[in-house]
Amino acid sequence: MNIAYIGMAAALGLSALGSAFGAGMAGQAAVGAWKKCYAAGKQAPFIMTAFAGAPLTQTIYGFLLMNFIASAWNAGTIDPALSLGIGIFGGIAIGFSAFFQGKAAAASADALGATGKGTANYFVVIGVIETVALFALVFCMLLLNTATIA
Repeated sequence: MNIAYIGMAAALGLSALGSAFGAGMAGQAAVGAWKKCYAAGKQAPFIMTAFAGAPLTQTIYGFLLMNFIASAWNAGTIDPALSLGIGIFGGIAIGFSAFFQGKAAAASADALGATGKGTANYFVVIGVIETVALFALVFCMLLLNTATIA
């Protein structure tokens, strides 16, 4: 067994795990906020669907990272231990971004459901958290491009 493949799987798996938890939390909050809106006879904002789906992009970043690790491995430019490390730590960083993005999206759904205001502000916060995943992906890519087998 080659541990480089574990790194590839970890990049995707850990990212997707964070997305699942984040989307789950945000989705539950959106449903709860819609319920409160319906019970109060108010319009239920459909935009909360975007809050629920926001953490899903990190799965795509994990998939991209997996492919970048695979490309470096297949090109023979990276050793198995570094592939494993980049996959695990990159996947964790991306996954945690998704997890906490889901928590922020859940709070956003609750606030929007209660007030009907602040949508743009909520998306700014969600976007800032998304940036952490993008930074992790890009920095892992840079490490893959600069690391070579001696």
